Amino acid sequence: MIRAKDLELDVRHGPILYLEGLNVSFDGFKAIDELTLYVDAGELRCVIGPNGAGKTTMMDIITGKTRPDSGTAFFGQKIDLLKLSEPEIAEVGIGRKFQKPTVFEHHSVFENLELAMAADKRVFPTLFARLSGAQRERIDEVLQTIGLTEQVHREAGALSHGQKQWLEIGMLLMQDPHLLLVDEPVAGMTHQEMERTAKLLTSLAGRHSVVVVEHDMDFVRSIAKRVTVLHQGSVLAEGSMDEVQNDPRVIEVYLGE
Repeated sequence: MIRAKDLELDVRHGPILYLEGLNVSFDGFKAIDELTLYVDAGELRCVIGPNGAGKTTMMDIITGKTRPDSGTAFFGQKIDLLKLSEPEIAEVGIGRKFQKPTVFEHHSVFENLELAMAADKRVFPTLFARLSGAQRERIDEVLQTIGLTEQVHREAGALSHGQKQWLEIGMLLMQDPHLLLVDEPVAGMTHQEMERTAKLLTSLAGRHSVVVVEHDMDFVRSIAKRVTVLHQGSVLAEGSMDEVQNDPRVIEVYLGE
């Protein structure tokens, strides 16, 4: 089994994610149509598009939830994602955050991050018994990254919507993934929470590759360096936010709605 640490040399430069010629049909409906997409190591990529464009299905393929009818999906240059199960894909270093936060409501923020380490079975026997100094330092580091140091002992259920979203991102960070897939992170957030989320996601780029699927164009504009527009299951346009916004095809099918 190839683990995330084995990818270090593989993803230092160039693409970390290769999706080529992917096709998926559900009951005759073509959800993904010859989709080809590359994401570089350390890149923050925004993916936009109208409902039904294939954004969720694309992430389902990357994480092993959906198997394509044809095409290839590689992580780094060596790992064929289509040959791995969902747990194996998580283990090699791909983390996914869904739109609705799924935290352990009756556990503290600290305990949520502690439990997130349990995915590593080598750590599990030590949980709630005695954390090592390095494990505590890692939790402290993630708390600082997600801005929840002061809420460390609060029950997760008592957090605001935005704080729950940040906690779930923190839980993914406890796995130290190479690639983070983040689905509509600012839905339902206040303007202030959106600004903090923008800072959080941009701070993660570099050490991690981050793919953000989002509908809020103001938010995308605040974080995006490169934007991919999906339409009818394939890439319609790609480039900077300005380039995408001024593309007549994008205006017609999405931004002009």
